Amino acid sequence: MMEIRLDLLILILGFSALCSPVLSDVVLSKVDRRIDLTSQIVRSFTTLKVENTGVNKVSELLLPFPDHQAKNLAFLMVTTIEEKGKSKSFSNPLTVQLINPEGMPPALTWYSVSLPKELGKGERLTLEIRAIFTHTLQPFPEKITQADIQLVVFQDSAYYLSPYSVKAQSLTVKLPEPRVESYTKLENTKVSGSEIKYGPYENLPSFSYSAIAIHFVSNTPFAVAQELVREVEISHWGNVQITEHYSLVHAGAQSTGEFSRLDYQARPHIRGASAFRHLVAKLPPRAHSVYYRDEIGNISTSNLWSDSTKTQLEIEPRYPMFGGWKTSFTIGYGLPLQDFLFHSEGRRFLNISFGCPMNELVIDNLILKVVLPEGSKDISVSVPFPVKQSQELKFSHLDMVGRPVVVLEKTNAVPEHNQYFQVYYRFSSLSLLREPLMLISGFFLFFLACIIYLRTDLTISKSSASYLAKLQWDEVQASIQQFLGLVNRSLAIHDRLEASLRDLSRTGDVQACKATRKAVDSALKEISRELSSSQKPLITSLQSSSQAAHILPKVDELIAKEKELQDKLLAKHSAVVDSFEKKSGRREIENRVAVLQQRITVLRQEIDDLLEVIDEI
Repeated sequence: MMEIRLDLLILILGFSALCSPVLSDVVLSKVDRRIDLTSQIVRSFTTLKVENTGVNKVSELLLPFPDHQAKNLAFLMVTTIEEKGKSKSFSNPLTVQLINPEGMPPALTWYSVSLPKELGKGERLTLEIRAIFTHTLQPFPEKITQADIQLVVFQDSAYYLSPYSVKAQSLTVKLPEPRVESYTKLENTKVSGSEIKYGPYENLPSFSYSAIAIHFVSNTPFAVAQELVREVEISHWGNVQITEHYSLVHAGAQSTGEFSRLDYQARPHIRGASAFRHLVAKLPPRAHSVYYRDEIGNISTSNLWSDSTKTQLEIEPRYPMFGGWKTSFTIGYGLPLQDFLFHSEGRRFLNISFGCPMNELVIDNLILKVVLPEGSKDISVSVPFPVKQSQELKFSHLDMVGRPVVVLEKTNAVPEHNQYFQVYYRFSSLSLLREPLMLISGFFLFFLACIIYLRTDLTISKSSASYLAKLQWDEVQASIQQFLGLVNRSLAIHDRLEASLRDLSRTGDVQACKATRKAVDSALKEISRELSSSQKPLITSLQSSSQAAHILPKVDELIAKEKELQDKLLAKHSAVVDSFEKKSGRREIENRVAVLQQRITVLRQEIDDLLEVIDEI
């Protein structure tokens, strides 16, 4: 603070020695300044009564701003005022240009206002100057705890800084609440509620400056969008889709210490006075399909009200926003096309608001993208204030050459920039048929391809070597499947024979066991005949196919193992039945068939392995 005041003092000393003869022809007979500090955005309204006391006509008026203020100047508008009795009427905004005049004091940024008509000798004119500043209120202290209130400092001059002499002037500063920690006290200073009044001051020379500082309570939301990407996509099928991506930060005093949600929930106005937990967006009247989400997903803490004049969306982040805390989210909604798209001189034009629908939101970097339909041409843009403009392409569903995108960038944007702008372009109505025709053609070609595929013989020539090899392999597979079926049947009969021995051991019924043996012998003979009849064609087909050469040894080995297993099982069955008829003991029977049983177990495992190998092949 002291460094700024010292700089301003040096400026005052330099200003007092400089005065242009041409500028001395203009006198400000009355200056009425009103500064609104009720939000984080500083709004200055200045009414100037200008009088030409010289001989030469005046066509422009110079407006200086200190550099430390000019860097935060977001919006500047000058209009003329015509007073008719008690009513006032304002003209359209006058042309304001940034200039660098010669012979003027340093550390100042100058703007030139073009008057609606030249001001002759003795003529008067009343101007209204609206200047909007951001990042001007400085938190002091810069760091606070959850329970502290937020205090900020505002610095300016009690006198209106001007290259013209001022006959009379006054300044009124409006605060968000009556509580003031401290303020600069000058002559004719008065505090009335939440307003501080300086003046009136009379007969001040040009470049008069008297620094003031006001230290006051401001718990209003210091919501700043570090970046806002706003996409407006036009669909000639009846919709304008708006998508807004916010990167938000609380730019007030930094929050230090621990955060207690319990204390905040119990006493939010005391243990969270400096935080904000919701924002309000004023959407167009017929907005529909509104959504609010972040990277996690949909956020349900939002409320929507709509009537014939407006649609209001109240959003609440997932957590209260204290100083320095950040969050990101996306808002989207649709608008009726007929409310924003119009025709003029053979061209179409979009007429929609530029800025952000959020109340009192400062945007450090605003990127607005207007996505036009594919095939748009002869594109031009009309914006009521300076912006950086470029173009790019965006590809979406069924696009062939891409959709032209008009990109407008604006830094330091405030709610006053939420003005209507126009995007003009030419678009043929026949282009609307492009996507439906593409869909129809695509489905037609798909079904045509299906018909051709189903009706075309795509098999390989029957005389080719690959086709003959395929036929041989099919025959081999069929023979192997038949052979494996017989082997599995034989193994099932072996299991039946083993089961009869277990029944014999349990019941001692030798006759039942012999009957089972007789049935098994008959079944095995039948399988043996079928196996003999299929073995020869199987071996022939395996020998004739080069692809099946590695299977033949496995088949021969399987046949031999199965034959040996069958013989061992029959021998075991005969030995057990004979022992039961001689009434031999259980241990004697087990000793008699132990060697046979050991071999049977090995053969079963080997047969299972061979079946698994052949099945995999």
